[in-house]
Amino acid sequence: MLEPGTSATVAETVAEEQTAERVGSGDVEVYATPMLLALVERAAVAAVKTALDPGISSVGAHVELDHLAPTPPGARVEATAVLEEVQDRRLRFSFEVRDPGGVVARGAHLRVLVAREPFLARARSRVV
Repeated sequence: MLEPGTSATVAETVAEEQTAERVGSGDVEVYATPMLLALVERAAVAAVKTALDPGISSVGAHVELDHLAPTPPGARVEATAVLEEVQDRRLRFSFEVRDPGGVVARGAHLRVLVAREPFLARARSRVV
């Protein structure tokens, strides 16, 4: 059962390949915002994974993200996602990302529960 307050933390060390310059989201050698968001999504997925029925998954639908500080390659970053609200198929999370210098980002993330196979079939049908 999905319970508000459920949380998970995931971490990684920032690699050169994850910088804004390398992923094309900027021209500086710091942790790219898209990579930070991927870390946040991994934390949200981890927070609810064991509570989902077989055949059910969650997909990202919306994010509000304040990227507050730069993180250089080689630094460890960790994202914590907390399930704040469950409303029908909608899961609302708050999150915070930290590095050794403190808070790097914070915000809110919305995920939606989907039946895996019909969702994938719908995706495939969109390709002409």
